[in-house]
Amino acid sequence: MELICYLLSGTQPNIRPAEVTREWMDATQQSYAHRCLPLSIANAHGWEILNPVAFDAIWNGGPNREDLVLDVPPGTAENGAPVSFFGEGVVTFHINGLFRTPPGWNLWVGGSPNRPKDGIYALTGVIETDWSPYSFTMNWRLTRRNHRVHFEAGEPICFIFPVQRAVLETVAPRFVPIECEPQLAAHHAAWTQSRAEFNRMLRERHELLPAAQGWQRRYFRGLDMTEQPVVTDHLSKLRTAPFALVAQDAPAVPDLNAPVTLQTDTATLGKVIGALAGAVEKRTDMPEATREGLVRQLAALGLGESEAAEVLWAALEQMDREASD
Repeated sequence: MELICYLLSGTQPNIRPAEVTREWMDATQQSYAHRCLPLSIANAHGWEILNPVAFDAIWNGGPNREDLVLDVPPGTAENGAPVSFFGEGVVTFHINGLFRTPPGWNLWVGGSPNRPKDGIYALTGVIETDWSPYSFTMNWRLTRRNHRVHFEAGEPICFIFPVQRAVLETVAPRFVPIECEPQLAAHHAAWTQSRAEFNRMLRERHELLPAAQGWQRRYFRGLDMTEQPVVTDHLSKLRTAPFALVAQDAPAVPDLNAPVTLQTDTATLGKVIGALAGAVEKRTDMPEATREGLVRQLAALGLGESEAAEVLWAALEQMDREASD
């Protein structure tokens, strides 16, 4: 799908694929916070718009626009400067772009996940960007009076990602006793016992555990309690594409020579390569199901399905050439 940002007044917002790192996560012991895959995926789950100019904000607690003072460097362009527009201690950033999503898709707009800022909070909105001809603003509300808040130039001030408009209203939430799913209950019970034993071992023998073994990685690797993958599209990394400047009426042309970046870990990659090598070696009358299974495994690493099929056929052709030599 396409996510278009139409440029306004000749300006271009500074937008980047969201970073997976956070300073506070880096500062945890052995960068432990980065081992939480849900945190890392959320951090990278969209695009960040960066602040064009450094400034300070201080609010006296009053409801009026003038109760918020913004110390912006002299000469800052009007369309790049934050303003006090709504009152109530709200700092407003103009986003110099009009976003367009495909039919039925909205744009979630808010602050970067897991990036807290002392004394101020990013407000969140969901916008129907498949039809709206209106640009939006990004707003932050100060939470403490007479507390100076500093924004650096280049600091993320806005986080965006598309969401389907109607999907939530199609969801039928319900409570079900876990005993109704015996296999799920058994896996959860085994995980609970394993986790309790792991935590006990950490408490008693933490100093003896190598750093690389100080945490469990089944979820990170997409494995259930039997060490088996359950889904083919598990992600341990999320890579969003940068916004590209496309000339008017010129379609974006993919770079067919660009290197492919696999979205996997070394253990999973090794297993798939081993399965591919074994299947190719026994290629005589390879069943269609086997070929399809190999393509699915390769695609799960981050390849497109057509690229995965090409990899398989290239491997088979190489085996034919070697056999004929």
